[in-house]
Amino acid sequence: MSMSQQAQPAVDRPPASGPKRTDGRTARRPLPLRLLARPEVGVFLGALAVLVFFLITAPPVRDGSSMANILYQSSTIGIMALPVALLMIGGEFDLSSGVAVISSALTASMISYQLTLNVWTGVIVALVASLAIGAFNGWMVVKTGLPSFLVTLGTFLILQGANLAVTKLVTSNVATDDISDMDGFGQAKKIFASSFDVGGVQVKITVVWWLVFAALATWVLLRTKYGNWIFAVGGNKDSARAVGVPVTFTKISLFMLVGFGAWFVGMHNLFAFNTVQSGEGVGQELIYIAAAVIGGCLLTGGYGSAIGPVFGAFMFGMVQQGIVYAGWNPDWFKAFLGVMLLGAVLINLWVSRAATRR
Repeated sequence: MSMSQQAQPAVDRPPASGPKRTDGRTARRPLPLRLLARPEVGVFLGALAVLVFFLITAPPVRDGSSMANILYQSSTIGIMALPVALLMIGGEFDLSSGVAVISSALTASMISYQLTLNVWTGVIVALVASLAIGAFNGWMVVKTGLPSFLVTLGTFLILQGANLAVTKLVTSNVATDDISDMDGFGQAKKIFASSFDVGGVQVKITVVWWLVFAALATWVLLRTKYGNWIFAVGGNKDSARAVGVPVTFTKISLFMLVGFGAWFVGMHNLFAFNTVQSGEGVGQELIYIAAAVIGGCLLTGGYGSAIGPVFGAFMFGMVQQGIVYAGWNPDWFKAFLGVMLLGAVLINLWVSRAATRR
């Protein structure tokens, strides 16, 4: 065989067919697992199940006015659950959020009534006070390195005692005076506690504010640099600081957001009922935290959404009112909440493991 016969021209051939190798880190997960990775999916399904359950067992729930009342109860929880959820995503807790709501309402009422001022003066002073309480909590957590659980537990006790003691000292009673006839009350009520008609059903303005705040919080988390900072400091604050995330600013501002939420709900309580009981608010902080946890926020931080707590708050409102409409003993409400919370924690654990499983 000659040399020319042995040297054949090179021919480009397609690679041999066979099983395609992929890197496990870049393999595309199936759609169900990608959906499960979303923190709000589990609570959405749970809220849907609770709604269907009470639609069947409590016929009054099917009425439009009943659903409006359920949404109202959900909104008063949900407005506070949103900043509490953002704080939890940032890796912290605030046990003073419940009594802080009452503190803001007491401040606005007593400043306005005792000093005979326009109620808007009291509203503004209450806002400044609520933001200051949030800033104090955040500053203490960041500067001392103490767990936020301990810091805000201390704030909770301080506010609880001050609410009762100062109210008794100023008003000689455990409740504030009626401010419904004071200047500016009507304007403030329109913003914080009014109602509007939808198809013959009265819907509270807090439902609108709740959805607006949820949309805003979702946009902040998913579309802004600040949202990235929240996830970063909740995941690992030391790593976040190493890459330039302003950890101190982010933590303190998150506590101040909780203060803003407490102020807003406090103003609603004040202008909806005209007076405030100084001993209220104790235990509500657990409801807000539970709504955030049921909504998919992990206790360890760095994971969650703003939409999940919306469904979590709706579940609370649905159960709270659904038990009444069903004619059951309302004493079972807390038991239902405990079952919901434990179920949500187990579901979140399963979801997080399923979402990371290859």
